[in-house]
Amino acid sequence: MLLGLLLDAFVPTGPVLLGLDDTIERRRGKRISAKGIYRDPVRSSHGHFVKASGLRWLSLMLLVPIPWVGRVWALPFLTALAPSERYCRKRGRSHKKLTDWGRQLVLQARRWMPERQLVLVTDSGFSALELLAALLRQEVTCITRLRLDAALYRPAPPRQPGTIGRPRTKGERLPTLAEVLTDKTTRWQRLTVPGWYGEGERIVEICSDTAVWRHAGMPVVPIRWVLLRDPGQRFDPQALLCTNAAEEPLQIVRWFVQRWQLEVTFREVRDHLGVETQRQWSDKAIARTTPCLLDLFSVVTLMAARLTSRAQLRV
Repeated sequence: MLLGLLLDAFVPTGPVLLGLDDTIERRRGKRISAKGIYRDPVRSSHGHFVKASGLRWLSLMLLVPIPWVGRVWALPFLTALAPSERYCRKRGRSHKKLTDWGRQLVLQARRWMPERQLVLVTDSGFSALELLAALLRQEVTCITRLRLDAALYRPAPPRQPGTIGRPRTKGERLPTLAEVLTDKTTRWQRLTVPGWYGEGERIVEICSDTAVWRHAGMPVVPIRWVLLRDPGQRFDPQALLCTNAAEEPLQIVRWFVQRWQLEVTFREVRDHLGVETQRQWSDKAIARTTPCLLDLFSVVTLMAARLTSRAQLRV
């Protein structure tokens, strides 16, 4: 119901952009059985690892432009608790990876929106071939980060009549993106990306091509990769992938940078809606309170949208 209201208010037509990310709700107490020890994504950096004890939540949010704000907001509508491995072992359950939880959430959203074009943006933690292949089968476009040393290949050549054996899954090996980055013959295109992580416009240089991403024992996923670098060297070169090879590189970058709004929403619900201030300890209360608080962020946005439209009518 909440998703339907959000779609009617902000995205009645066109592609539906979704963001998927996890967050740690810092909680302590012996009676909170689902908690675990995780990497704290807020306090950690590339060279500094910080652990946090708490509950790990995975949230699926709708990324939409809010007219009266002038920028994109991330509006939660589906959140699941991803309990620790110790919690599952004590209850005799098999532990599900974060990518498995993510697949379930996105496929549930696909069942709710069977006729809409879905685009999912995630961070590098969900850059897994099994997840990408599962979403591709359900016609969900996924945009995420790609390792610079990923094994990329040309598509498999057409199978000749009378050929014996299993069909080929890949063609010729392509240079890694790290090699493309240092190759002096690489042609770079300079573009202006609006809304770069809340900083306004940013000029970047990109190059892009299509390939097949493959790893032994994993599904084969056709992708379009986009390699970015900053002429001002304010950030390290990075690579993105999109499972829709026909998508424009600039559109891929514009969609991906909106993923930052998920972090903003997580911060807002901590500061204003009481996440991490609850004192309940039973499993059922824990499982429902934080998702309700996250959804409250979207409910308040819907209420503000209706108030804005009424104010305009009175004027």
